[in-house]
Amino acid sequence: MATQILLRHWRGALAAAVAVLCLGASSLASAALFEDDEARRAILELRQKVEAQRQNADRQSDELKRANDDVMQLRRSLLDLQAQIEALRGDLANVNGQNEKLQRDIADLQRRQKDIAQGVDERLRKVEPSQVSVDGREFIANPNESREFEAALAIFRRGEFPGAQAAFTDFLRKYPQSGFKPTALFWLGNAQYANRDYRGAIANFRALLAAAPDHPRAPEAVLSIANCQIELKDNSGAKRTLDELVKAYPQSEAASAAKERLARLR
Repeated sequence: MATQILLRHWRGALAAAVAVLCLGASSLASAALFEDDEARRAILELRQKVEAQRQNADRQSDELKRANDDVMQLRRSLLDLQAQIEALRGDLANVNGQNEKLQRDIADLQRRQKDIAQGVDERLRKVEPSQVSVDGREFIANPNESREFEAALAIFRRGEFPGAQAAFTDFLRKYPQSGFKPTALFWLGNAQYANRDYRGAIANFRALLAAAPDHPRAPEAVLSIANCQIELKDNSGAKRTLDELVKAYPQSEAASAAKERLARLR
């Protein structure tokens, strides 16, 4: 009996112990299950973070690649631009060279044109009539006419009176309508006076007066006629000529000289 009671007690204790053990195991299982859920959640969160970081890294890598591609494209563009600039510099150098050559050609052409124009002007001056002024009179004369007159006058000024007489005679024959005619007649008369061709001188002085009585040399021509008359011993004729000179050209220097000679002849 006691044994049975003890056995029952032992069995109760054993059952209680088993119950307690089961309860503890259940508690441990619940705790392990709870910890496993937390771990899975942590792992999932970690995976999500890793995935997010990977995606972010991929995006950054793509952006970096695109940026690198842009940089490479920019470098290629810069190289192309630099090549274009160098080409333009070469073209500009060629253009500058051509421009300098063109400027030299233009300068040479301008010099040639200037030389040609000067040559033409010189040829025209040799043949083209121009305005001249002699003894206060202006008129048009051709170059040959002017040169021949000046040549004849130069002969007279050298004191070569026969040559001057011939040169002025030839000039008047070649240019009978020349504006130089009154002056040429005056110097021809003076050359004849120096050659003692008094009658020929009087004729040419009178021709000057007939052609141009208001010529600046006219008073001197009248005085020269009187001098020729005196050399020809025609004092009465000289007096008349001197009187005419004083009356016709009273304000001239020749008139003053005429008055002095009249005083000596009377």
